[in-house]
Amino acid sequence: MDHNAFIVPSDKKFKLKKYDPAYTAAFKKKEDALKKLQDDVDSIASYQDILYAQDQYALLVIFQAMDAAGKDGAIKHVMSGLNPQGCQVYNFKTPSAEDLDHDFLWRCVKALPERGTIGIFNRSYYEEVLIVRVHPELVENEKLPTKLDGKEFWKHRYEEINDFERHLVRNGVVVLKFFLNLTKDEQKRRFLERIEKPDKNWKFSIADANEREHWDEYMNAYEDMLQHTSTKWAPWYVIPADHKWFTRIAVADVLVKTLKSLDLKYPVVSKERKAELQKIRRQLEKEQA
Repeated sequence: MDHNAFIVPSDKKFKLKKYDPAYTAAFKKKEDALKKLQDDVDSIASYQDILYAQDQYALLVIFQAMDAAGKDGAIKHVMSGLNPQGCQVYNFKTPSAEDLDHDFLWRCVKALPERGTIGIFNRSYYEEVLIVRVHPELVENEKLPTKLDGKEFWKHRYEEINDFERHLVRNGVVVLKFFLNLTKDEQKRRFLERIEKPDKNWKFSIADANEREHWDEYMNAYEDMLQHTSTKWAPWYVIPADHKWFTRIAVADVLVKTLKSLDLKYPVVSKERKAELQKIRRQLEKEQA
């Protein structure tokens, strides 16, 4: 699979409509993708072990999408082989009063992964140029000294995000950003399924339906955000999301290729340490005797 086909170019005019939400590459059905997903899950688990041992890089994985696009499912299935000790998932919802008393990046900065670990953001600081863009009245809650001033305000936020991510990358945090690209019709189908099936009722919120009324505004906000924050150091991947099974293998494929590109290696043990280990081995063998 050519994961580069999902990347939003940092040096070209971007149009979201050029990315097909129903795309499935060479895969025609779910069954064809299951083996690849399992192979990739196993590879991710192996790389995580070396990532943790090497203790040089951290991996930050960001998911953004409209409601019902499959963020939770992608996290559950793609990350199913990870060691929980080296992975944390954060779900960023409505900012608290404490969050609003800090800059818009603060609550996410607190949750950044340590070296050797994987951090997953289910939504992130990008909400500050998405839902806040669609509902600009939310800016009032942030009590900023400067007023919302059209394009300049959002331009500054994009710049601040880009600078922040460049800082992270320069300090060993690999930033992977996935936008799960869902059609409005498929969202409708999934909403109806959540209403019709009792075991999925809990997943449906009236707020989700209300936000659907702003679909076009959100698409414009996403397009502008993807255009201005897909950089060489932290590109955006637009992942087709109309077929959940393909979403998962596409995300897993990018993760595997990214981890492989880091050329991760277990730490080399010094001669002194090897000699010490052999000494301990002899002591243990004597105990057995």
